[in-house]
Amino acid sequence: MLVAGPPQVQGASTAVGTPSHGRLVGGVLFPAFSEYWYTWNSPGFYSPNPAWRRYGTDRLVAMLKRVLTAYSLDHPEAARPGVEDISRQYGGWFGAIYGGLGHTSHQNGLDVDITYPRLDLCECAPITPSDVDIVLAQDLLDRFVAEGVQYVFTGPSLNLHGPSSVVIPLPYHDDHMHVRIYPPPPKRKPSGHPSPKPQAPSSGDSRPPTGGLKPPA
Repeated sequence: MLVAGPPQVQGASTAVGTPSHGRLVGGVLFPAFSEYWYTWNSPGFYSPNPAWRRYGTDRLVAMLKRVLTAYSLDHPEAARPGVEDISRQYGGWFGAIYGGLGHTSHQNGLDVDITYPRLDLCECAPITPSDVDIVLAQDLLDRFVAEGVQYVFTGPSLNLHGPSSVVIPLPYHDDHMHVRIYPPPPKRKPSGHPSPKPQAPSSGDSRPPTGGLKPPA
């Protein structure tokens, strides 16, 4: 029996700044594998993804475990879903110097890339959109939406759907969905200090397509 690793203490993580300009304090390591998921390294096209690429906030890690476990229990005939990059241990820049063409976002533990389920049951990232099991991919996406995530960026070739304010088709996402959770509510500031303006949605992916998909990154 595969194990998910030791339990993690909740409530100790802080996502500092924004997904594209931030850092991670008290990041939690997402387990390399369990009965219910595997991890995938996109630059090298192998599993498991190295530990230093798998740190998130405690809230993100707990949500991932919850969603992926429920999905796998409901679909025992399917391959396990794959988890790609989250953030580095202390967050910060996650660009090309760390493999592939890198990420602009994934800097403060609120983002995670998830491989789409494949029709051939391979536990690996799809090569072309025709590899994707659209029914299972939609089911997985719906579960993230039901968790109240901020955004799910999806591939424009896949015709996945959901609330338009949450599910946003973007180029270079035909082989993975990019999930972002909300940051925790900010602490109340003294009166007279305006709140920062919200950012327009952006996945932060800087990776160009290869045959309609992102290259390993």
